[in-house]
Amino acid sequence: MTRPPAWLIPLLLASLAGCMPPHQPPPTEAAFTPPDSWRAEGVRASEISAHWWQSFGDAQLTALVEAALAHNSDVLIAASRVEQAREQIRLSHAALLPNLDAVLGAQRTRELSVLGITQTTAVQPSLQLSYEVDIWGRLRRLREAATLQYQASEAERDAVRLAVASTTARAYVSLLSLDRQLHVTRETLESRRQALRVAEDRASLGYTSQLELTQAQSEYEATAQLLPQLQQAIREQEHAVRLLSGALPGAVQRGAGLFAIEPPAVPGVLPSELLRRRPDIHQAELLLAASDLNLQAQRDRFLPQVQVSASLGRLFVNSRDYDPVRVWDIGASVLAPIFDAGRLEAGVNIAVAQRDQAAFAYRAAALEAFGEVENSLSAEGNLRQQIERIEARRAVLERSLTLAEDRYRAGYSSYLETLDAQRNLFNTELTAVQLRERQLNALIDLYQVLGGGWQVADQR
Repeated sequence: MTRPPAWLIPLLLASLAGCMPPHQPPPTEAAFTPPDSWRAEGVRASEISAHWWQSFGDAQLTALVEAALAHNSDVLIAASRVEQAREQIRLSHAALLPNLDAVLGAQRTRELSVLGITQTTAVQPSLQLSYEVDIWGRLRRLREAATLQYQASEAERDAVRLAVASTTARAYVSLLSLDRQLHVTRETLESRRQALRVAEDRASLGYTSQLELTQAQSEYEATAQLLPQLQQAIREQEHAVRLLSGALPGAVQRGAGLFAIEPPAVPGVLPSELLRRRPDIHQAELLLAASDLNLQAQRDRFLPQVQVSASLGRLFVNSRDYDPVRVWDIGASVLAPIFDAGRLEAGVNIAVAQRDQAAFAYRAAALEAFGEVENSLSAEGNLRQQIERIEARRAVLERSLTLAEDRYRAGYSSYLETLDAQRNLFNTELTAVQLRERQLNALIDLYQVLGGGWQVADQR
């Protein structure tokens, strides 16, 4: 048999490498450049604690958030995904090492030969080794991609923890808001009860009409109707808070009241730092890098694969009175793709599409992050101004109600003036409670969208 020329093999490898599709860079539309500054004025970079919820000064809020981080179902699921990704690294690393298998073969035959009918029993235990030589680095790239995906799962877990912490804090603040609304409603109900007694006394003496009496009764009942609605809302909010903490429905212990919580200082970071402070953005960045490595590994499939195999064992045959014979073999093979009906090219095209999707996902995450920060900064500033105005209006309405009640008792005005003053003050007090809730929740949102003290360096 004539041996092929020595130059033929390198030429064959070069021709196969030339068939490899060219590397395609990420789409230019996926590029993203952060802004130089925020639209909101006066934003200063500050250090954000990883336990930012403690800055609100409510021990019960801190206890609820920490319980949620330890027992929330979403957090536990995310932690399980991290363990799954860790094992994927082990699988990809194992592909770089040889496989060693123990094999036991047994065979019994009965056949006709020149010596007559013979029966043969053969037993062959052996060890078999197989190994793919990673000449082009394809397996190493897959291992690096698995490592990046593991780090991405850690970033996803941290993003889930941040979301659960902020959701729990908002749910607790909403619960305190409902408590305060119930308190304001009860005080208003007591005020209207007293006004109703005055109206009943004046009606019995003929100093006022039955119309004013029915108006007082109607307002009293309308306020009383709000009590069971608020009590039901409080019960449902308690159950929501306990569900976030991984507990069964039940009562929730309160700490400081809504207005006893002192809003912490407004946190801030530079726009250029935001991309390194958000776990969800870091996750998208890692997935993009992993998809690019997977793309390179798919391109490497166009190159020949070198397989090395070996086996060593003993052969026991009854015709030799089971005198064992050592048997072995060793060999290597080169698998070079020539025709596969477009499978390899389709695999590369799929990997390119997946890489492009990861690039667009990273850009979308970055754009959304900057939009969330801008909205939260704007909301916090505007709510602070609204609270100043509503507090001033409430002080004026309290004075107005006192004057209206004095005039009504002295007979200088009808009950309509008192009723109008009561309505305005009640609605203003409820609005003040809701604005305070929105202010605290806006600060919680701001901590969340700024990454809550998370940084890439903290993950390593």
